[in-house]
Amino acid sequence: MTRPQLRIRSDVFRANVDAVQARIAPSTLMLVLKDDAYGHGLAWAVEAASKAGVDWFGSYDIAGGSEVRRVVGGDARIFAWATSTDAEVDDALLHRIDLGVGTAEYLRRIIARVEALGARARVHLKIDTGLHRNGILPEDWADVVSEARAAEAAGLLELEGVWSHIAEASDAEDDEAQAVFLDAVRVVGESGPVPRALHLTASAASWWRPELRGSVSRIGAFCYGIRSADGPDLEGVRPAASLVATVVEVDGDDAVIAIGSFDGLPSTLGGASVGTPGGARVLTAVGQTTSIVDRWPGARVGDEVTLFGAGESGESSATTLAERIDTVGEEILTRLTARVRRVVID
Repeated sequence: MTRPQLRIRSDVFRANVDAVQARIAPSTLMLVLKDDAYGHGLAWAVEAASKAGVDWFGSYDIAGGSEVRRVVGGDARIFAWATSTDAEVDDALLHRIDLGVGTAEYLRRIIARVEALGARARVHLKIDTGLHRNGILPEDWADVVSEARAAEAAGLLELEGVWSHIAEASDAEDDEAQAVFLDAVRVVGESGPVPRALHLTASAASWWRPELRGSVSRIGAFCYGIRSADGPDLEGVRPAASLVATVVEVDGDDAVIAIGSFDGLPSTLGGASVGTPGGARVLTAVGQTTSIVDRWPGARVGDEVTLFGAGESGESSATTLAERIDTVGEEILTRLTARVRRVVID
């Protein structure tokens, strides 16, 4: 092995999905796939999750959603929440992608594209519950719902969901957000049937605040075994990916491994614990193309060092590494470059 590898365990991922589904039931899991499935590979994640019974997928943008449809086909539901261009909306209509709608202007553009193409849209209206991340303000909510219902009555769209993001900054703030969300659902219910998909929570709130869950829970990181920064370990969930590099030189007290900052490994990770054939050792320095690990007895060229993973060789998890440099585990994974070979282990 001359290139570092991100080794991805499909069996671990499927077990994580099972654990998440059991935890959030009867809420339905929407597997989030942003940033190429958190650096694991979108096609792999969709195929593996489908085998685990997942039929709701969340893609940040329509391009990703179209790729999900290409992989999964069939009747799986795909949700894309980024406000998009007219051309992208056309693709969403073609590939039967549900659209997250956070402004009246975006709703009107979708309706215009539906009229131009003779298609029908599936939309989820987003209420701003206080995070101020692209949502319809409560004072404008009733008017936008009325516009959506009128388009629905005209056969132009189906109002499939109500959704929002919450800050997950404190229980009190999240409780306030839920109150705004439930009032928005009430307004929608007064205008017609309550949509089937009500989704407010992402990974952390879905896991620890069951009273906040709707009929759907959007969960990404936890399914891949990435715990929240400064959060506890998750029962039944393990990292699905391990980053492995080969020893290319043994020099005195140092073992030199073939991975560096050019591969996406943060250069500030000096002092982290990594896994070796001799147990846990310290990653003492990260260079541009190589890094240095404290030598272990019997170290030799060709030995493998695990930079992060499930801790089986003494290494840290991606989130534990991230906590050293005040970031999140997702960043450690998603910053890895294409030179890091993705290897799937079923």
